[in-house]
This record gives sequence, C-alpha cells and structure tokens, in this order.
Amino acid sequence: MSGISGHWAFAFGVLGNIVSFIVFLSPLPTFYKIYKKKSTDGYQSIPYVVALFSSMLWIYYALLKTNTTLLITINSFGVFIETIYVGFYLFYAPKKSRVQTIKMILLFVVCGFGAIILVTEFLFKGAVRGQVVGWICLIFSLCVFVAPLGIVRQVIKTKSVEYMPLLLSIFLTLSAVVWFFYGLLLKDINIAIPNVLGFILGILQMVLYVIYNKKEKAILKEQKLPEKLQNHMIISIDEKNKNFPELTEEQIIDIVKLGSLISSGKIHIASCLYDAACASAKIENTPNNLQTVEAKN
Repeated sequence: MSGISGHWAFAFGVLGNIVSFIVFLSPLPTFYKIYKKKSTDGYQSIPYVVALFSSMLWIYYALLKTNTTLLITINSFGVFIETIYVGFYLFYAPKKSRVQTIKMILLFVVCGFGAIILVTEFLFKGAVRGQVVGWICLIFSLCVFVAPLGIVRQVIKTKSVEYMPLLLSIFLTLSAVVWFFYGLLLKDINIAIPNVLGFILGILQMVLYVIYNKKEKAILKEQKLPEKLQNHMIISIDEKNKNFPELTEEQIIDIVKLGSLISSGKIHIASCLYDAACASAKIENTPNNLQTVEAKN
C-alpha cells in the first residue's frame, strides 16, 4: 500500500509542479497592465513579497525532509519568478509604494528568513527542527492564500473586478486541491492543511468575480448612449404644466434664429412627452448654417 501511495504522491507532486508553474506565471497579465500604464496604482506588492518569502521557506523545509525533491523544484522557480515580479513592481511603483515594498522585503525576506534559519539551526536539532520549520511554513502558506483578501476587499468596496486577476484565483484553487492530495498521501499535515483554506478562498474570489463582473457590465451598458440618440436634439415638454420657463432676451433671440432655420427646413426637431416615446432627428449643425443665420439677422 505504501508503494502505491508513494506513486500517487509522486503523480500529484508532478501535477502540482505543473499547476504551480502556471500559478507563478498567472500574474503576467497584471504586470502587462502595469507596463502599459507605467504605474502600479491600484495594485499591491504584498502578495508577491509574501509568495517570495513562502517559496524560500518551503525550500528550507524540503532540505530538512526526505522525498521532497518536487517541493524544491517548484519553489526554486517560485523564488526566481517572484523576485522578477517584485523588481518589476519596484521599477514602476510611486515613491510611497516603493518604500513600503522595500520595508516588507527587509522585514520578511532579510530579517524574517534570516532569523528563522538562525533560530532553528542553533536551538533545534534533527526531526524537531523539521517540525518547527514545517509549522512556520504552514503559517506563511496561509498568509499566501490570505494575502489576496486585500484585493477582495477592494473589489467589494469599488464594485469593480479591474484589479482582481481571475487567472490567479482559478489556478490557486486548482493548485490547492492538487497539493492537498500530495500532502495527504505523504501524511504531511504541513502541506495538506494550508491548501484547505486555499481552496475555500479561491472559490470565494471566483464567486466575487462572477458577481461584480456582471454588475460592472450592466452599469457600463446603462451608461452607454444609444447610437440612435447621438448627434440628435431632443426637446422635452412637461405634459402636466405645458408651460415654458421665463426666457431672457438673449434666449428669445436664439429661439428666433432656430425658428428661421426650422422654417427653411435645415433643422428637424422632435419633441417628446415624459410619458410618451421620444422621436429624434439629426441637426445639420454646420458652420455654413450658422453663417446663414447670422446673415439673416
């Protein structure tokens, strides 16, 4: 049974490497948008800094365990690609965001990772060291899944999915499922447990995307002016009162000018009642027409 379990664990490990490889590449559309805008406004660096730190921790944990080569391979790529993401973010970030990102790098990558290595190497020995590092990996893996909650909060607040990378949410969910079974087959709770939360949060992000993406499209559709009404003039008359407001002398002169154009057939105006359907007609508003009005007056 252990042999069969080992084969299945290897199979899920390979599949996990493939899916996680796609997960690490899924932010590329986000960074393409940053490149096009030449700015990181609306985007946060914390998911990438935390992911970089997490990959470094998993490599350290894998080196303390046996039969964890597949963890080393994918997290080595993770360290490489997340370093590029963070560097790209720093290049286009405004001064305030750049300073905050550098502080996070110093806190997590330099001080945090350095402190973990020093403490575990000098205070713990053998299997205990692996257990301690495993629990630390578990905690920060949860942070990797929780980090996008900042984007979820922004989506709910702005009612827009512009800054929610859908591909990342989909592949994080799929990755969580695969690595859960990998950890389960290896009987390693440090790998299995975080991916339960990862699956739940991934589903949450996809549900929010579907909800707010539909609302955003509906709002844009309502705000778009129908092509039939573009370049047309509509005059509304109050059906109840049927009274025009008092006009100034200049407004009266403008009305006379419009009247002369209407009588000459150069302008067609459609009036519409509030309770009736509106008809509209195009206005031939050309410089020649305006000159004709001025000449007549």
